[in-house]
Amino acid sequence: MMAGELLVTALDLTDPAQRQAADAFVMGHGEGTPFHRPAWLLAVARGTGNRAHMLSAVAPSGQIVGLLPLHHVKSLLFGQALVSSGFAVDGGILASDPAAVSALAAACEGMARDGGIASVEIRGGPVPAEGWARHEGSHLGFTRPLAADDEAELLAVPRKHRAELRKALANDALRVEIGRDARHRQAHYRVYSESVRNLGTPVFPARLFREVLRQFGEDADILVVLEGDRPVSAVLTLYHHGRVMPFWGGGIGDARRLRSNELMYYRLMAHGRDRGMTMFDFGRSKTGSGQAAWKKSFGFDPVPLSYHSWPANGGMRDINPNSPQYQRRIELWKKLPLPVANLIGPFIARGLG
Repeated sequence: MMAGELLVTALDLTDPAQRQAADAFVMGHGEGTPFHRPAWLLAVARGTGNRAHMLSAVAPSGQIVGLLPLHHVKSLLFGQALVSSGFAVDGGILASDPAAVSALAAACEGMARDGGIASVEIRGGPVPAEGWARHEGSHLGFTRPLAADDEAELLAVPRKHRAELRKALANDALRVEIGRDARHRQAHYRVYSESVRNLGTPVFPARLFREVLRQFGEDADILVVLEGDRPVSAVLTLYHHGRVMPFWGGGIGDARRLRSNELMYYRLMAHGRDRGMTMFDFGRSKTGSGQAAWKKSFGFDPVPLSYHSWPANGGMRDINPNSPQYQRRIELWKKLPLPVANLIGPFIARGLG
């Protein structure tokens, strides 16, 4: 479609040239995130089965001046929506020309209407257009600069939490491995699946994690904390624009006793410095949650995040963990045996997005 002098079109992500052009725009834009990259769109599509779309605003010169990454997330339990970006904490419209924002929003609205898709959810970025609802305060982001060295990083942690971290550092039974091969992926999935089950959340398909590692290459890895040979904490991390971005992490039931999560993130900070990173982005947490309090106790100040939504052909999806209906599902899920949760969880989780 044409919007003024801009052409809005859907890129073909199977075309290496178009994929490279989109990635170059994201990597060259100061507000670009991993969740704008074609790598994320393709990893989620292949890992969960939710179709990916990349809308592009192109100037008369032929240059890309705006992108909107989208996943068409479908679920029998939760309905369907266009989401930017699916399974991510950020996304939204990325533009170097203000006119591209409204052009991409209009194209997205048309896609939802024509496809009979109930709603559109945009995580981050500018307000797309009039008629879009703005949601602020439900989620918090946590980011701070990495310290100069290990000792400075330790001192950046508030005293009470620092004492817990020192106990983990003194535990000679704990060791850390970092990598991307099969044993790291398996250890991560074993730990992460138990962690999310204990929180009452279905685990994502293992293929999603494999695809993220494959698509991002050296821009992603896994850090595992082991007690002897037993994985007790693990995190899959993305690296982007100087940021360390731990994304899917957790610990087994013994992690709290061992303080292995504290050790995991402390060692990840050092690993990030070794990679030349300068910021540590702890990701988002629900306002008022235990996770948010834990991150704050680690020395991170919360910042409210803004999301946007547009009801195209009906109401919005109910995927708010604080809703009464969702809370009942969480309590039921916590009671499931881990093998059962791991068997059926991925079929449910791929529809959450």
